[in-house]
Amino acid sequence: MTDTEDNQPAPAQPQGNAAYRQILEQIRQGALLPGDRLRETELAERLGVSRTPVREAIRQLEADGLVQHVPRHGATVRVLDYAEIMELYDMRVVLEGTAARLAARAASDVEIDELEAINAELAAAGTGPDAARLNRLFHGTLFDAAKNRFLSRSMQTLQKSLMILGPSMLSDETRAEAALAEHRVLLTALKARDGAAAEAAMRAHIEASQRLRVRALRDRDRPSDDI
Repeated sequence: MTDTEDNQPAPAQPQGNAAYRQILEQIRQGALLPGDRLRETELAERLGVSRTPVREAIRQLEADGLVQHVPRHGATVRVLDYAEIMELYDMRVVLEGTAARLAARAASDVEIDELEAINAELAAAGTGPDAARLNRLFHGTLFDAAKNRFLSRSMQTLQKSLMILGPSMLSDETRAEAALAEHRVLLTALKARDGAAAEAAMRAHIEASQRLRVRALRDRDRPSDDI
């Protein structure tokens, strides 16, 4: 999603911002998973920087709510509990459903064609490494097509927390195929300029992902048989 206004010059970037962006991207890609420790020395070596910008980046990630300090472990990527995951999905349903409704009215034919092209690329990617990126691109392009900067800003804030849900549900082949079909239902509604149908399609899409995420969370928390 993009958000540029009034052609104002970008503010000066604080020290450590490059390290912050790199660590954030590693969380997004799943190279750093919920519960992983963030060791300054290891991260500095991995990123090719000194420990100072890494320390600053970790502080910023903590301010964002993505990192927490665990006794005897230090800084770790946060693990969301059940209530937090449900709350995140509740907000996704509202924001993305609204974006779909607005896009049905505001999107150009070119933007709808682009969404269709991205979904075709996603189909070709299957459950490969590009699937999660293309899925984010699809949803981001939809927000751009909705043409509401305030809505986009709200989603950008939410997206940081969504990063620490863990690996994308598109790694599951059945879910990946279902997601493609759900995107096609959404695209049909967008082409028909049917805002209500587009919102309903997006809500159903997010809720389907939520159900699978809750099932995965149950499996994670279920005690083993020998306890």
